[in-house]
Amino acid sequence: MRDLVEIGMGRTARRTYELADVNIVPSRRTRSSKEVSTAWQIDAYRFDSPILAHPTDAVGSPEFAIELGRQGGLGVLNAEGLWSRHRDPQARIDEVLALAEKDFTGVSAIRKLQELHSAPIDAELLGAAIKQIRDSGVTTAVRVSPQRARELTPTLVAAGIDLLIIHGTIISAEHVGGETTGELGVSGPLNLKTFIGEIDVPVVAGGVSDHRTALHLMRTGAAGVIVGYGSVEGATTTRDVIGIGVPMATAIADAAAARRDYLDETGGRYVHVIADGDIHTSGDIARAIACGADAVALGSPLAAAAEAPGRGWFWP
Repeated sequence: MRDLVEIGMGRTARRTYELADVNIVPSRRTRSSKEVSTAWQIDAYRFDSPILAHPTDAVGSPEFAIELGRQGGLGVLNAEGLWSRHRDPQARIDEVLALAEKDFTGVSAIRKLQELHSAPIDAELLGAAIKQIRDSGVTTAVRVSPQRARELTPTLVAAGIDLLIIHGTIISAEHVGGETTGELGVSGPLNLKTFIGEIDVPVVAGGVSDHRTALHLMRTGAAGVIVGYGSVEGATTTRDVIGIGVPMATAIADAAAARRDYLDETGGRYVHVIADGDIHTSGDIARAIACGADAVALGSPLAAAAEAPGRGWFWP
């Protein structure tokens, strides 16, 4: 039975939990670490470590994706990021970092990022970045937003990606919007079930925060569902701007329950659950997996890596 509380006359809320609210309690039987594998597999692609990089330019350069892939994880290139808009993206990021170091409010750096992202997407630059990752031999994963998936995916598939990540702050089985003409072609409303059925690469979609939306996404044919939206205290304004927050322990458990329901519904089709947000330590990774996640997407923890283009700074 759900734990409901009254927040005022005619309004009730469900009690939920963050990862920090959850502890793992050992059972009577333990197992040697030598007999435990952290490997997981999505579609035909196997990874030694259940770690993806959050699709942000702060940790999403081709070089970073290659190194993370060699370490057993999965790097994700942002198709709408700076690597698809500028010929020397690291130099542009260094300009942002210089502003961030001078202005502690971050306003100047944010304005610079907005300016850099206003440049048009160059299909040639995007294809070259994908080719660099693919030629290294690691799994090539690229992220697009729901709004631009129809427009950009043909370019991505032609470039030879292995996995497509359709990722946004809030996503549903059907993205509703007016028909518009994008930089690389015509864009418009996205029906994920139809869209996924028409392309030849596995799709991971998210983020979601509840059982119903997770189940809907699973029914579209997605190979994986992302739970959360990469929330980092101080790095995102989603809670402040539109009042939306994701209690990750509850959200992961709900998505895992949706996976179990979908498994019964389809007679055995397993959809992976990927936790994205509220993960700061290795203990948080363990809690996320204990709640039902198959893997986690890391942003700020990976930003501290020497190979991260953000050089310790992080923005989603």
